[in-house]
Amino acid sequence: MPAPLLLLASTSSSRRAILDATGFAYATCSPHVDERAVVDAERAAGSEPSPAQEAQLLATAKATAAAATPQAAGHLVLGCDSVFELDGVSYGKPHTEEVAIQRWRGMRGRTGVLHTGHALVDMREAGRPIPAPLTATVSTRVSFADVTDAEIEAYVATGEPLPCAGAFTVDGRAAAFVTALDGDFHAVVGLSVAALRTLAARLGVPVTALWA
Repeated sequence: MPAPLLLLASTSSSRRAILDATGFAYATCSPHVDERAVVDAERAAGSEPSPAQEAQLLATAKATAAAATPQAAGHLVLGCDSVFELDGVSYGKPHTEEVAIQRWRGMRGRTGVLHTGHALVDMREAGRPIPAPLTATVSTRVSFADVTDAEIEAYVATGEPLPCAGAFTVDGRAAAFVTALDGDFHAVVGLSVAALRTLAARLGVPVTALWA
């Protein structure tokens, strides 16, 4: 069997699950990107990225880092990252239970926007510098139920929200707390296959060529 054309620059189980469920053939690699350092460098350069810009900045950094590895040769390298926006403020992964509880108390009964950046780097041609990635940011409005403190604490105790942008995931237990989505469901999970199709088409690659 030939190696798959798509290389996912992520170890996210949710992104892999999307590609598996939608019929893609792909390999994976870890991009080894310090997300905080990437955003801090942008700010040090005099730019204050919006939440959508931050998601795209991180996706681009991941795709570019992965494209620089030997494993990327011959592949289309896809990087993704998500940032949740509430009241114009960016929220990434909470990492701790205390932060996740605080986030949920602030967003229950409200609507925010989940931004997912995508960057695709064409590494099919050997011996040339890494080309600039093609990019797409997909933004989806997410509305939450007015969940109770007990529900928040029980949910956070599962550990599910700690590695997730915005402290939730709609393909897990938090689905019970999401009352509406206005946009791309898969982008909220972590990877828009519609955006991937569009980016691949710009490189002359039909989405069917990426299927298993």
